[in-house]
Amino acid sequence: MIFNLETIVRKNILSLKPYSSARDEFSGKDGVFLDANENPFGELNRYPDPYQRELKQNLGQLKKISSENVFIGNGSDEVIDLTYRIFCEPDKDNVIICPPTYGMYEVSANINDVAIQKVDLLPEVFQLDTDKILAAINKNTKLIFVCCPNNPTGNSVKWADIKKILENFNGIVVVDEAYIDFASYQSLITQLPNYSNLLIMQTFSKAWGLAGARVGIAYADAKIISLFNKVKPPYNVSELNQKAVLKALDNYPEFERMKEIILKEKELIINKLKELPKVKKIHPSEANFLLVEVENADKIYNELVAQKIITRNRNNVVKNCIRITIGSPEENQKLIEALNKI
Repeated sequence: MIFNLETIVRKNILSLKPYSSARDEFSGKDGVFLDANENPFGELNRYPDPYQRELKQNLGQLKKISSENVFIGNGSDEVIDLTYRIFCEPDKDNVIICPPTYGMYEVSANINDVAIQKVDLLPEVFQLDTDKILAAINKNTKLIFVCCPNNPTGNSVKWADIKKILENFNGIVVVDEAYIDFASYQSLITQLPNYSNLLIMQTFSKAWGLAGARVGIAYADAKIISLFNKVKPPYNVSELNQKAVLKALDNYPEFERMKEIILKEKELIINKLKELPKVKKIHPSEANFLLVEVENADKIYNELVAQKIITRNRNNVVKNCIRITIGSPEENQKLIEALNKI
């Protein structure tokens, strides 16, 4: 199938004249700045770079991709919201999501008045049901969301299934790679030159340890990225947050150190959980968390809370399962001790 971007973008977005900020008209760093009605005093008195050029350049070098293929958002949630606003006509278009998966795909659809088609992942293995997904596509289907590694299940999704959807869908396939840094396989960024309808989301909230900074990323064809730049608020990522990410990128060994500790701790926790009779199944995970089936998820969750151990009760999503994030060695030890007391 030949992908045609213009046929799936909202007509008002194609014709939209974006807001032009003072920093669009002059982007230099030297001079007397009397153009943006800023306070001349203060440590953070100037507006940040609206296009995060330095950050995009550094990310491009790290990911071996042009900065024209990079969009920086106020968390991945902004990327999700902008994707709806660019491609989906309210009260007309629809998207496909594959539960159990990240809840913001559905919430953002509801906020933007976009219909949702749910095609459940295959039970137990949590893989895409590609035949049902393709059968669900209609002329108003604009987006298909795939979370890989998937949240809350933690498993990878087969590339062959994603490829099949990409090649048979004249719409955007959004692959959410929030947990890709923990995975044993490579990002699909390498596939961007082959699929102009592929949009990949990543984040600095997980392996980079910057959840508080709220910086998400979209990687896609340059034409798609230009639409994001067109629609986003003028200064969507603060100077403080840009600097936090640049500092982290400059200290790549620390990123590797944190990731190594988390992955080692994950294996230790898996081995400890296997020793507990109350644990019925540990689902395979390529992320920094484990989906664990237990005897009574509600009871165990509440008893852990009583011991000040906070996990995520996913019983309403996957029966009798709790999701356990891998913490520090000290936190993980407290978890195991708490579970042994129940």
